[in-house]
Order: sequence, then C-alpha cells, then structure tokens
Amino acid sequence: MTSDPRLVVISNRVAVPKARGAAGAQGGLAGALHAALKSREGLWFGWSGEESESGRTGHIDTQTNDGVTTATIDLSQRDIDEYYNGYANATLWPLFHDRLDLAEYERETAKGYERVNERFAELSAPLIGPDDVVWVHDYHLIPLGERLRARGVQNRIGFFLHIPWPPTRLFVSLPYHERLVRTLLNYDVVGFQTKEWLDSFLHYCEHELGAEIDRNSGKVSFEGRTTIARAYPIGIDWDHFSRLGETGEARQAQQRLMSSTRRRAAMIGVDRLDYSKGIPERIDGIGRFFDRNPERVSDLVFVQIAPPSREDVESYQKIRAELEQKCGQINGARSEVDMVPIRYVNRGYSHAELFGFFRAAKIGLVTPLRDGMNLVAKEYVAAQDPEDPGVLVLSRFAGAAAQLKDAVLVNPHSPDDIAHAIRMALDMPLEERKRRYQAMIGTVRDDNVQEWTANFLRDLGTA
Repeated sequence: MTSDPRLVVISNRVAVPKARGAAGAQGGLAGALHAALKSREGLWFGWSGEESESGRTGHIDTQTNDGVTTATIDLSQRDIDEYYNGYANATLWPLFHDRLDLAEYERETAKGYERVNERFAELSAPLIGPDDVVWVHDYHLIPLGERLRARGVQNRIGFFLHIPWPPTRLFVSLPYHERLVRTLLNYDVVGFQTKEWLDSFLHYCEHELGAEIDRNSGKVSFEGRTTIARAYPIGIDWDHFSRLGETGEARQAQQRLMSSTRRRAAMIGVDRLDYSKGIPERIDGIGRFFDRNPERVSDLVFVQIAPPSREDVESYQKIRAELEQKCGQINGARSEVDMVPIRYVNRGYSHAELFGFFRAAKIGLVTPLRDGMNLVAKEYVAAQDPEDPGVLVLSRFAGAAAQLKDAVLVNPHSPDDIAHAIRMALDMPLEERKRRYQAMIGTVRDDNVQEWTANFLRDLGTA
C-alpha cells in the first residue's frame, strides 16, 4: 500500500477504452496520469464521451484496471451542446486563444457549463475520501473546485490549465469574468504552462480583483483564502516515446515517408484540425516559399496530418473547407504528373507511426497562432537522429517556444517569415543543425511529463 494519499483526477474525458476519442488521449498526459494514479491506487472521474440514455444522467460506470479505478458519466445531448460544444469550445477556447472574433457569448451555453460542473461535483464528491488529494484538469471544469467546496469537500484540490490564459484586456470581455476567476481561487494550487500565462492571471487578480500577490511564492490572497499559482511546463513521456522509435511500426513509417518523397526533403506538420493551430496561415507561408523559389518545388514536399476535431462546431467546418481549398490551389499550380508539393491527410496516426514520420522529416513545421505548450514540437525534437537532426521551425506564440529557444522561431501570422524560415531550414548546414538540436534535447528529455506530474503533486501535497 502506498504511503502517499490517494489521488483523485477529475477531467472532462477519461482515458478508458470505451471513451470516445480515448485512443488519441493515450499519449504522454494520459500515461503520466495513469502512472501517478496507479502508484496511489487512485480514481479518475469524468465524462465517458457518450450521450446518455434517458433516465441515466446520474449513473456512474466504474471499472478497475491495473490498480486504477475509472468512474465515468454520460451527458445528455443538451449538456453536450451547451457545456462542451457551447461554452467550453465556442466561448472559452477561442477567448483563451486570443480569438475574440470567434468567441460566442450565449446565456444558455453559460448556464449549461454551470449545470454540468454542478453535476460533476454532485456525482464525484461522494467518491472523494477524507484524505484524498484531488487534481482537476482544464478549462471545461474551472468552477468545479468551488462546487466541491460548497459540498463540504475540504481536501487539497489543485487545478491545471492546459491552454493559455488570456491577457486581462481580452479576458474582461467575458461576461461574469470576475465570477470565473473567483471560482479558481477556491483551489489550493493553480498551474499554468508558462510564466507568461501565469503573469496574465496574476495581473488580473491584482488589478481587477484587488487580491494580494506575492510573486516570489505565487501566493494569491483574497477574501481570507490563499491560492498558490505557478507555472509547470508540461513535457512528453520521454522514455515511452523513445522506446516507440525502436519499434517496427516506427521504422516502417519512417521508411514509408522517405521512399515516397523520391529524394525530396520532407517537411511535416501534425495538428488537430483547429483554428488555433495556424494551419491555413502555414499553407500561405509554404505558398509564398514556392512563389519565391519555384525551382525548389522539386526539393521539398510538405505533409500536413490534421485529424478532424469538434466537427459539430461551425468554425471547425469552415477551417476544414478553407484548408482543402488552399492546399488544392497550391497543388493545382505547382504539381507535376508524378509530383505533388503538399500532401494533406485528414486522419490520425499512432504515436509510433508519428515517431517514424518525424524521424524522416528534415523540417518540423509547428506554427500555432497561440498554444498552451504544443508537445508536437518536443516530440519532433525527441525523434531526431543526433548525427543528422532535422530543423524545428516553431511559432514564437507556442508555449514550447519559451523552452525551445534554439528552434527557428517565426511569427505564424507572416507568410514572409514562414517562407524565410523554410528556406533557412532547408539550407542549414549539418553543424548548425546539430548545435540547435543539442541545445534543445536536454529540456525535452529532462522536463518530461513525469517531472511535471511530480512537481505539481508535490506542491499540492504541501499546500
């Protein structure tokens, strides 16, 4: 039996086999949380990803596998529309990614968000033992800590935000913004991906709430409560990802990409289909590169892997249509009968296959307009051959840019900047590629997801 208190993780989705999209969630984060839960004989609570049958809204499906108990609930179609597709992904997501033009402020979806958070509290509170440590994840469940407190849960409760926290000047556009931040201050520890997002949060607390801030310790004191707010940059599961590179699946994927490019350098982008990832802007940059360097069409092939996401939300349908149009225009203008400059793939691949694709690609193009971290950037670096590494071209607005300063940093809004970076990466001498790789690989290896988990839980345990 472990000497640590039991860990209870609460998140929107739970990585169990029946959960919709769970296979995609089984990357570094799910693996690290599972390991932490296993070591503490823990419980993972959240939505199954399924729509509830009538009369089953209060039913909890409990399974125990490998020392970890999962407890999942179904949501009604109304809950999914208002809480998930509505407030979480049509209001908070665009606002937190600096897209005020896409944020929808609807009273009904806000009510749905509050209602589902209340249901999460109602159904999870009885499962929490007196000595358990509770860790809540991401923007879907910001008010949950307050709801648990209202039900008498006095345990240590932490919260981690996986996406950016917006500057105060943008955040105040949210109706009832003060109420949302007040709910966050019911947690004992609140974590952010970078110091930039942390500073934005502290700025709001100080200037809008009038809270007392100790920037050295991260303590936020407000109305008799103290919350610790700190930055915990998430990393990849280094050991697991490295082992994938030794599999036949990874080697086959690497060979598959290399043999299909016919001596052209491969450049790769891997992103969920989402407007925050800057994929249309990236395609514009590639188009600009080919316009300026038409002779290099025979030197380079770009592979964009973009699995669909949130297909029920209109803005996501629009981006898919825009992306298909832009890729089609460049291919129509630049293709030969035996050569296409852009391959756009609207499906997902296993982690092992992605390792192989990253290893085969001479350039990794990671250019989100705004991103909490972006682990693809770190995975690309981790997959490189130290003797012949590829070049990471990285948006300076990704959280990863704070750690991977030796990537070729770009403004993802500028086609010129992206085109210049592609040219620079394509022509970069081996010695410079090695120098940049060596400067980045240490933080990718050492600041891994296990270290992130341990740091957060240590602070939560002593809060």
